[in-house]
Amino acid sequence: MEIFLLLIILVFVIISLSKSASNSKATQEAIGKLKDEINSLNLKINTSLQPLKAEEPQSEIIPVVTEEPQPAIKEEIKAEEEKQIIEEIPLVEETPVQAAMSAAVSQELQPEAIPLQENAEIPVTEKIVLPPKKSWLQTFKEKNPDIEKFIGENLINKIGILILVLGISFFVKYAIDKNWINEPARVGIGILCGALIMGVAHRLKKNYKAFSSVFVAGAISIFYFTIGIAFHDYHLFNQATAFIIMVVITIFSAFVSVSYDRKELAVLSLIGGFAVPFMVSTGEGNYKVLFTYIAILNIGMLIIAYFKKWSLVTLLAFIFSCVLFSFWFGEKVIDGGLPYRGALFYATIFYLIFSIATVVNNLRNKGTFSNLEYFIIIANTFFYFGIGISIIHKWGMDFKGLFTIALALYNLAYAILLYKKFGLDKNAIYLLLGLTLTFVTLAIPIQFNGNYITLFWSAEAVLLFWLFQKSRIAAFKLGAIIVQILMLFSLMMDWEFYYTRSTEVLKLVFNPIFITGFISLVSLVLTYLLLRKEKEPVDIFTVKFNPALYRLGISIAAIIVGYFIGLFEISYQANTGIANYYSAQSYPVLYHFLFSTGVIYFTLKRKNITVNNLAIILSCINILLYIVVFHQLVTDEIVENYNAGLSGKSAFFIHYILLACLVYFGYTIIKLRNDNNFSMLLNHKFALWIFAFCIVFIMSNEIMVHGLIFSGDIISQADLAKLYPVTKEHLYKYERMVFIDDKLRFVKLQIIKIGYPILWGALSFVFLIIGIKKQNKQLRIIALALLGITIIKLFLYDIKNVSETGKIIAFILLGVLILIISFVYQKIKKLVIDESSKPNDTENN
Repeated sequence: MEIFLLLIILVFVIISLSKSASNSKATQEAIGKLKDEINSLNLKINTSLQPLKAEEPQSEIIPVVTEEPQPAIKEEIKAEEEKQIIEEIPLVEETPVQAAMSAAVSQELQPEAIPLQENAEIPVTEKIVLPPKKSWLQTFKEKNPDIEKFIGENLINKIGILILVLGISFFVKYAIDKNWINEPARVGIGILCGALIMGVAHRLKKNYKAFSSVFVAGAISIFYFTIGIAFHDYHLFNQATAFIIMVVITIFSAFVSVSYDRKELAVLSLIGGFAVPFMVSTGEGNYKVLFTYIAILNIGMLIIAYFKKWSLVTLLAFIFSCVLFSFWFGEKVIDGGLPYRGALFYATIFYLIFSIATVVNNLRNKGTFSNLEYFIIIANTFFYFGIGISIIHKWGMDFKGLFTIALALYNLAYAILLYKKFGLDKNAIYLLLGLTLTFVTLAIPIQFNGNYITLFWSAEAVLLFWLFQKSRIAAFKLGAIIVQILMLFSLMMDWEFYYTRSTEVLKLVFNPIFITGFISLVSLVLTYLLLRKEKEPVDIFTVKFNPALYRLGISIAAIIVGYFIGLFEISYQANTGIANYYSAQSYPVLYHFLFSTGVIYFTLKRKNITVNNLAIILSCINILLYIVVFHQLVTDEIVENYNAGLSGKSAFFIHYILLACLVYFGYTIIKLRNDNNFSMLLNHKFALWIFAFCIVFIMSNEIMVHGLIFSGDIISQADLAKLYPVTKEHLYKYERMVFIDDKLRFVKLQIIKIGYPILWGALSFVFLIIGIKKQNKQLRIIALALLGITIIKLFLYDIKNVSETGKIIAFILLGVLILIISFVYQKIKKLVIDESSKPNDTENN
């Protein structure tokens, strides 16, 4: 098993060294090419500095479109100004050299007459086409144009050291199989071979640094391999002695990596250092000794990485530590023997080591953080958070929220210290502040339950927006947006729990969920007011934040939240306190209509097309909802009163307010029909037919409702209780409902046959009068169509099975209405005939 481990380590080192050698060779070739380019540039500069032969410049003849070229524009100087300038400037005698130079310069700078060219073409800059990405084979060929040189100088030495180590291993194994060498001698041979290889590496270091580092890796591998066999197989050392020897080997390899300035050797030292506990393990380890050793190893390797700037060593140390701790933690959790205090203590030690080491690497030169370092900071923080929460959960202690807050405070204090004392990269400071906000946000849902989470996030979102405006730190605004989204989701979860699953009886208004929703609404309103101070878009890291757009989203969210706060509360309280289901449902319906009316009224004050569109859509939706669903509330309430022996009339009285809201919705549609994006649709002739149908439907429902209400005691409750007691079984309840339904159906039928014809005749008369007054032909056609439907219904349907009194009333009233309509037409016959010739006639208005 140890041989396979050794081979894996050797292959890893060989590949790393090969890559490093090839990179250094490519760097040298690039430096050589750069030197050649510099020499050629120097030669060109020297050539250009030599005196040039005087050549008379040839003027380029530019073709001119016009017949006569335009003369050059020259600046005229007045004689008086010229004299004044000459008088002000003192004359200086010039030497012959200066005079010659001045004449040459003036001749060179003399502006020439440049003929203007019409329709001159503007040069177009060609697009730069990026070359395609090269494959690894092309890149390899560019870096190593001479394959023979690559194999001879780079690849063959790695293969040679691998074969040498294998040959020594085979020889030692053969000698051991033949019992030529006893156990101590075998160990001595291994150490001697490693020492010889190390000596050869030392001799080759001066002239062949990369080549000698391969020998060093082989020697260190032999040392680890030999001591491991001596402990496990031959038992020449006890565990403590073997552990100390391997630690010495690790320290030695670390110093060699620094001496050779080879990152690969440092990686080998790190791998060997983490492998030491497993190579000397007997299965009965002490976690305190193990993690103390790992902590010391990490500190040592990170110090080397700090001075040599080897970020790969830092990354591998972090990965190995996380993997080692995770496997140990999982094993202890499964066995049930997890030492909670010790596990949390060493997890904290590892977190602090890598938290400090990653930042310290940039303190000396105050450079920017790389993506690798950002990854280590984030991964280290969340790994520690996850392990810590898991340990506390298994421990059974109730301070997970305190642990999260402590982690947030550590990141905050760390960010303040590094920014004020050391001037660390601002992006790293923002990252630490982001981690602080994240853990503060997570602390409440981790520690508490229910509406406390929403309350905390509501306050936190406003605080973060305020902190951003004071500090202009982008992390605050990003955190505020995230927290506000979380607040809305948490509020929805609270609504679902308290109003559907909770058994707690909630007081009116003064209950946890209503207060939570109200504070959430206040949070959204305060956010809107804070954002009113911001006008220009700002960059949040790589995202452009538009405050105007976010204000619009916040205002819409506030309206929606405010709507559902009242709707859920009224619905809950009504269903809790009112026995009749339909009477209870009338209260949230009333709230919906009043809220919609208020929204339309206040938004129309903005007077723009978008608001008009929303008002039109909301009005149409509410009218449609009433026609399809809510118009039945009163009749359903009456039926439920008879079924359950109740006498409530809440829905009946509330429906008058609903009618007032419907009138306002209709008025809104008529008023805005020309000032919205739906004007073509609303002014179409079919829109008037739909509007007339809604009026007829709503008024017919009113006839039905009032007919049922004012028909007296349709069914005597006393007689009904005697025939079908409520306390009987389901069969009797069903028969009771059938009996009530039959009685009500008879009354409804009488209203349909007597009341509807009279109402429809009256409505047709009203439509006709309005159509004549407004000179609207479509409305007059609608009136005649409704009248025709009424007459057909009267003779085909209403005449059957109707009482004589109702028949007489319906016929007389309808006949009078028809005569009045005919009289009106005769009275204004000329207006109707000549209407098409008048310019102010609007058929589709």
